[in-house]
Amino acid sequence: MASAEQPAPDPVPSGGGYLRDEPKAQRLDRNFGELLQELRVAQAGVQILFAFLLSLTFQARFATVDTFQMNVYLATLLSAALAAICFTGPVAAHRVLFRRGVKDYLVRYSTRAAVAGLVFLAITVIGGVLLVVDVLTTRTTAFAVAGGLVVFGFVVWVVVPFRMRRHGVERGR
Repeated sequence: MASAEQPAPDPVPSGGGYLRDEPKAQRLDRNFGELLQELRVAQAGVQILFAFLLSLTFQARFATVDTFQMNVYLATLLSAALAAICFTGPVAAHRVLFRRGVKDYLVRYSTRAAVAGLVFLAITVIGGVLLVVDVLTTRTTAFAVAGGLVVFGFVVWVVVPFRMRRHGVERGR
């Protein structure tokens, strides 16, 4: 029997065929902690890309880019900024909502912000590669490489995880 201080455990499937026997509050804390760890990894990459993109305009060769390259650069720069904002949004929300008893909302919001940040990160990576390959080779090659990255990223970031989710993931494999 659960005490007045500790609510009854809420068994939840966690993948791999086992149940976590933990209270809802503990599960929300764990989920939020895991999400923050994921955001730290993604945020570091976005910050490096964003800093690089910001510095490009101060390079002498930047004056030679054509209209297409300028548009790709602007879209890439803006998507990097949006990714950085999405990845830091959960931190700001946590500060505002701290000790308000809305951790369930915070976890949902943070998950959505992380997904949006990943979309903007994908645009940033692909736009950056498109721009560099276009400068180094031909526009046709640049589009082919960027298209290949879109397909590969979609498979790795969407298809594989959803297939695993749909078919269940066996532990130890």
